[in-house]
Amino acid sequence: MRLDRFLSNLPRLSRADARLLLAAGRLRVDGATVRDGRHEVRAFNRIELDDELLQAGRPARYLMLHKPAGVVSATEHPEHRTVLDLLTEQDKHELHIAGRLDPNTTGLLILTNDGLWSRRLTEPRSHLGKVYRVTTEQPITAEYAEVFARGLYFARENLTTLPAELEILDQHLALLTLYEGRHHQVKRMFGHFHNRVIGLHRERMGPLRLDPDLAPGHYRSLYADEIKLI
Repeated sequence: MRLDRFLSNLPRLSRADARLLLAAGRLRVDGATVRDGRHEVRAFNRIELDDELLQAGRPARYLMLHKPAGVVSATEHPEHRTVLDLLTEQDKHELHIAGRLDPNTTGLLILTNDGLWSRRLTEPRSHLGKVYRVTTEQPITAEYAEVFARGLYFARENLTTLPAELEILDQHLALLTLYEGRHHQVKRMFGHFHNRVIGLHRERMGPLRLDPDLAPGHYRSLYADEIKLI
């Protein structure tokens, strides 16, 4: 929210008080003096009024996980192992999943406590493609690429999928780039051709690629330059 709104939400300060404090240069955000009430602040920012700490801020967390098959993309589940069960972080229950995967789908999964950042990564309007390596039971032909590029009608949702890109690697293997995340979308798209998906692995989300050194079930924090890509 805006800094002036953050201040006026404090019980002892009015909007007029907030304007005066800002004009006097008495507010610091992450150590820097801020006079503009329109300055955006988040839960991760340290906010100080003179020597008084108004908000300590909490560390932003960004984790890359190589999701194995058979693990549920959920923070909790009464019966099945979840991706949070793979983490040893003390604050893991503060994290949410940016772009879930079906239980038997493997590959890149991102967990974070930064909701704004994760929305930029996953929202279709960001136009950040998610790349999947797809293995099929029957051969894949050039017709698939043509149909996927036009979009497919899904009767259940009464919508047409966004154009998708297909790169055929061999008869039964292809890379599919999606710009949205409908329920079982990849399987339903190949199902249009009565071709069963027998292997599905997410390699990339926008500019973020699965670290080839991460074994299934392992994870690491994103590097600073990776976080800035989103």
